[in-house]
Amino acid sequence: MTDTSIARKLERLSRGEPLRVLDLFSGCGGISLGFQRAGFQIEAAIEWDPLAALSHATNFHGSAESGLFERHAFARDITAVEPSDLVADLSLGPAPDAFDVLVGGPPCQAYARVGRAKLREVAKHPEAFRIDARGNLYLRYLHYVRETKPLALLMENVPDIMNYGGHNVVGEIAEALADMGYVARYTLLNASRFGVPQMRDRVILLAFHESLGVTPSFPTPTRHVDLPPGYSGTRAVAFKNIDMFGFGLFIKEPIGSSALPYAVTAEEAIGDLPPITLHLEGKLKRGARRFDKLSPYDEKRKVSDYAADLRAWPGFESSKGVSDHVIRYLPRDTFIFREMPNGGEYPAAHATAVRLFEDALAELKSATKALSKDSREALFKKMVPPYPVTSFPNRWWKLRKDQPSRTLLAHMGKDTYSHIHYDSQQARTISVREAARLQSFPDGFVFKGTMNPAFRQIGNAVPPLLAFALAQHLKALLGEAATSNELAA
Repeated sequence: MTDTSIARKLERLSRGEPLRVLDLFSGCGGISLGFQRAGFQIEAAIEWDPLAALSHATNFHGSAESGLFERHAFARDITAVEPSDLVADLSLGPAPDAFDVLVGGPPCQAYARVGRAKLREVAKHPEAFRIDARGNLYLRYLHYVRETKPLALLMENVPDIMNYGGHNVVGEIAEALADMGYVARYTLLNASRFGVPQMRDRVILLAFHESLGVTPSFPTPTRHVDLPPGYSGTRAVAFKNIDMFGFGLFIKEPIGSSALPYAVTAEEAIGDLPPITLHLEGKLKRGARRFDKLSPYDEKRKVSDYAADLRAWPGFESSKGVSDHVIRYLPRDTFIFREMPNGGEYPAAHATAVRLFEDALAELKSATKALSKDSREALFKKMVPPYPVTSFPNRWWKLRKDQPSRTLLAHMGKDTYSHIHYDSQQARTISVREAARLQSFPDGFVFKGTMNPAFRQIGNAVPPLLAFALAQHLKALLGEAATSNELAA
């Protein structure tokens, strides 16, 4: 027998009404953005970081009346907020009737070694996340599923979720969902195959309420890319525990045909944005970077189809320029950025710095007397980064303009050495807006706070274009279910 709240949602689905989304662990709203573009209605979100919550509210509830906007912008701790509290605060009615689709990605650092039997036991209890002292936030996600009874749900996370401490956590979550009346499947997708200029591997789980009669599947890629060799080793570790119990919940990753257009490149993503040279002119100083100055588009620069789309994203259009095209102050490294090869990592950067130091030392020796040991050491410290070459091989990386970017991480909130601009003439790391472009955020999307929090929000986000592809596919499956239900009625 179909649950009454599920039945009411099926009726709404059959009438073609907008599907209402609750975004858990929403961040600034990467998933929300993709779902909104696909025609979903972003009803509510839960996010504990105040600036990310403010960003989400500004972009999705900016026109809400005073008071309601503040409630949307309020940072909430999911371990302290019940679904009934959330819907009451936002005047959304009873929790089981408020949302049609639940989305989100519990923070990857929350995973603990629960095990499938323990997970199923604690997932049934409303206070499971409190009972289990290890504080597994994905249990809280499951609690929201149980209380809000969505027609469908999406969960996103890092590949390590498939092999965390010897456990396939996402597989165990899929089994727990089955006990709750949902049919779940999961796979690994690379964002570059869905129009995102970034080789970002993510595990995606989709689930539908069993009453819909839908077996989850995943969208077909629209782009082709051959992933670098390093991905195979990482994936082999992640895949180690897939389907080890034979439940068949993992779906082989859709690769797409080699005849598809090549992945969007870094140059296509950011090449039209105006060059930044303030640091080369001695006009850039230390301090917080604010987004109070418009950087006008340079109409002489070529605008790719990708860039044009991000300028014209419905609801987030930008016709004049961007106001968050700002970079970090890194005076020591300007010459290293200029001289290191595209695609080079930290060992190449360190070798470049040592070579520049030796050149400077030779020049000084030819012009003056030999430097003292202390002076040589001071010059070396001034010119060469101090990190051990063997300890941080991936700490630095210079983009290749003819390839997608590597994965953007929340660590960008601390430094951006992982993404050095491919244009050696600019000799710098990427700006906030360039990071947003590589993550597929439209130019009209607003990030609240200063530079460092904005970088962190971008790195934490799900690429909106990947979310859009998933949302379109999920919507099509729900549409088929609605048609089937109409025929059966």
